[in-house]
Amino acid sequence: MAQRVSPTPSSCFLTLLFLSSCILSAIALSKENQNSFASILNPNKLGLKNEKLTHFRFYWHDIVSGRKPSSVIVVPSVSNYTSTTSFGMVAMIDDPLTEGPELSSKLIGKAQGFYGSASQQEVGLIMAMNFAFIEGKYNGSTITVLGRNTVFSKVREMPVIGGSGLFRFARGYVQVRTHQFTPKTGDAIVEYNAYVLHY
Repeated sequence: MAQRVSPTPSSCFLTLLFLSSCILSAIALSKENQNSFASILNPNKLGLKNEKLTHFRFYWHDIVSGRKPSSVIVVPSVSNYTSTTSFGMVAMIDDPLTEGPELSSKLIGKAQGFYGSASQQEVGLIMAMNFAFIEGKYNGSTITVLGRNTVFSKVREMPVIGGSGLFRFARGYVQVRTHQFTPKTGDAIVEYNAYVLHY
């Protein structure tokens, strides 16, 4: 016949202490989840299932001349600062994006943002812009680019850091090549190839 062992007061105390600790931890965790400004989500609930890689090719028209320029200097470089790179200059842009290199070709969107001369030794721009599309299923969606553009290099590369609409959580890069530059006016036509991972 088995012998019953009575719990000692110290073992009862330890058990109660352990249970109390568990209950207090659960309450604290529950309160933390209720009051937290962040929570972990399942990506599938947002429809983020299959990531795609899309290639876009279009032409960016930076028009600084004429009566209706698409690029306007809002901060000139300092007048008493001698620089061949216009260091310090900032321009706001609303540049047309077209299917072909001609300005008359199909408009697919606008590049909206700014660029500034960020190098003292070469013509190197910091560019921050949204490609705001108006064509087809991409109408209303944007791709955001932020990076360094050394404009006289044959090929430049800048990162895609995000987007909106169909390009939420987007990432990737753009490769940039000057198609045409007119020194007399300062106008430029630039080919953009964008490689974008998105859902």
